[in-house]
Amino acid sequence: MTLPTQDTDATRALRGLEDCDSSLRLRAALAVGTNPDPRFLDKLVERCGIEPDFSVREMLTWALTRHAASLTVPALLLQLRSERAQARSQALHTLSKIGDGRAWPALTRALLSDADDEVARSAWRAAVVLVPEGAEAGLATVLATQLGRGGHETQLSLSRALIALGDAAAPTLRAATTAPDPRVREHAIATERLARDPDAGFAFALEEAKRVMVLGTAIQEE
Repeated sequence: MTLPTQDTDATRALRGLEDCDSSLRLRAALAVGTNPDPRFLDKLVERCGIEPDFSVREMLTWALTRHAASLTVPALLLQLRSERAQARSQALHTLSKIGDGRAWPALTRALLSDADDEVARSAWRAAVVLVPEGAEAGLATVLATQLGRGGHETQLSLSRALIALGDAAAPTLRAATTAPDPRVREHAIATERLARDPDAGFAFALEEAKRVMVLGTAIQEE
């Protein structure tokens, strides 16, 4: 990326994005976002895929949202094909912040079931934001295929996504409460309980789900 020699501040900011000091990278990302310029896009997108510091990544995302969506969305969509999980995850996260519906077709079943938990979680959050009216039930059906997956944080992310879909997800969740896989049943029951009582917390909802399953098994055995 070649910048005019007079653009010393821009040049300094772009170089700062690669500094070994995370605080300097953070300030550089802030500077680039404060004065958005299309010439910054490639470097911002590239840095999102490799930046190790969470706070800096968030600032990079903010900087990207300050640029025109007509430029940022196509650049981010290309990152969804990256072999680097962080590049896919951060692109999805940024797309969810931009909220441009043109990104919806790129949220494929493959991304929604990505083998990397962080990518999948980012895809779930982005999908809930970008899903067009009338497509919520179909999205819920795809998301339900991931019930029972991963640890506490992954399951909570999926539950929140399904709950955010509202009534459109209710039939799919209800069907999942009788799935053959006990982990799927437990997660579905917990999600229903969390939807009814968000203040109770996910850990409590999971414990309640386990009790329901134990009682159900006991009744069947009787």
